[in-house]
Amino acid sequence: MSDPMHTTPATRTTPTSDVLIVGAGPAGLALAVDLARRGVRALVVERSSALFPGSRGKGMQPRTLEVMDDLGVLDAVRAAGGPAPVGMVWSEGSRQSEHRMFDVSEPSEAEPYQGPWLIPQWRTQEVLLGRLRELGGDVTFDRELTGLAQDADGVTATFTTGPQVRARYAVAADGGRSTVRRLLGIGMTGEAVDPSPTLVADIRVPALDRDNWHLFPPTDEHGFMAVCPLPGTDDFQLAANFTDPDTIVDLSPDGIRKVVATRSHLTPEDVTEVRWASDFRPRTALAHRFRQGRVFLAGDAAHVHSPAGGQGLNTSVQDAYNLGWKLGTVLRGDADEALLDTYEEERRPVAAAMLGLSTRVHRGEERRGRATQQLGLGYRDSSLSVDTRDTLPSDALRAGDRAPDGRRGGVRLFDAFRGPHWTLLTVDTEAPTDRSDTSDKPDRSGPPTLTRLKNTRPAHIPAYAAYGTGVFLVRPDGHVGWAGETATGLTEYAAGVGLL
Repeated sequence: MSDPMHTTPATRTTPTSDVLIVGAGPAGLALAVDLARRGVRALVVERSSALFPGSRGKGMQPRTLEVMDDLGVLDAVRAAGGPAPVGMVWSEGSRQSEHRMFDVSEPSEAEPYQGPWLIPQWRTQEVLLGRLRELGGDVTFDRELTGLAQDADGVTATFTTGPQVRARYAVAADGGRSTVRRLLGIGMTGEAVDPSPTLVADIRVPALDRDNWHLFPPTDEHGFMAVCPLPGTDDFQLAANFTDPDTIVDLSPDGIRKVVATRSHLTPEDVTEVRWASDFRPRTALAHRFRQGRVFLAGDAAHVHSPAGGQGLNTSVQDAYNLGWKLGTVLRGDADEALLDTYEEERRPVAAAMLGLSTRVHRGEERRGRATQQLGLGYRDSSLSVDTRDTLPSDALRAGDRAPDGRRGGVRLFDAFRGPHWTLLTVDTEAPTDRSDTSDKPDRSGPPTLTRLKNTRPAHIPAYAAYGTGVFLVRPDGHVGWAGETATGLTEYAAGVGLL
């Protein structure tokens, strides 16, 4: 194979797509949905002949439920899933005690969703693909990437079958063994969280009730096993770790039945069906870069997690949510390409923090609590976060933080935020938002003013403690971009992010 970054005459052809997305997992599909609602031409290619068939990433955290709300699929996600059941500890065929797997808090006005919400990964992908098709997009299957070249104008991808694809940008959403990352020569740094293998499988066990997450503690002979009912299906997810690092996991149905029978009161015959099975060795890894030229890494291609704590899929979807609006803005010609640099600036530190959290949860050093819900994640240190207020209490909402929900003055904030636009929110203060121009082509004559912000909708609410008072420009991904007591200085910020 020739140098994948070598520019050939083919790389000068007319783009067939604005964005090429390699991989139809949660990150790739979420990005495709976000781009489609912005009118961006995105082509999703998947090496397999169908969507991933297993339950692997089954816990959707509250922040990701908010993303699903904005993408228009929350109702489908809620219909297809359910809350995590209470754990039940077994010993010698008897129920011993309940075990709370997660620290759960009650929903609030500012944080309406709590979790995790259990939904098998294959179902999440079906929901996102259905939404993508509603928006006019789709996935092209059986397209295995073999080469990737880029030049000043775009990227050219080659495949084992079919024609080349030319796009202005490409996104690697092709998993922990990413072909794109390898072709780019981007390394990863990480560590083994557990040197021993873990088995995960989707099985059917009619002999077990579906009211509990069944837990079988380790013994001197074998490791831990958990059997979790998967809402909306007849399946359970089996997870079993092994104590010997040299174990070769038998993924055959008989091998899986033997694991279940050895570690529980169940017989091999109680496992009536094995629908999917895999094994892995828990590890963490973080890509050295999330961007190289016109190519971006997202999801497992950029960061690999231990499954403990349920951070991998959630962090991946939120990568897509961060990148989508930035690509859309640049592709419309509203902002300089430098805006795309903020993707790595913002998401790599978050991924690093989530890797550390997953590892601590895996090792029993931290419970699955507030941090795993991802509601507190933000971008205060980002160059896109500007706060002009001088003195604030320590718990005040700041630029970079997630914008809370709430209902004031007949306005529900998440309803105001929903959609691929910015929101100019005034809270108990006067601001020139009543005449904001939300058209695609506002009148640009005269000096820039707040009454002509593009892709921005106004909202006004009376005093609300979650915000305090002032002016807040909320990004399309639901984070506060700019905050001030008044709108003074906002036009300079708006110009830099493509709103003027």
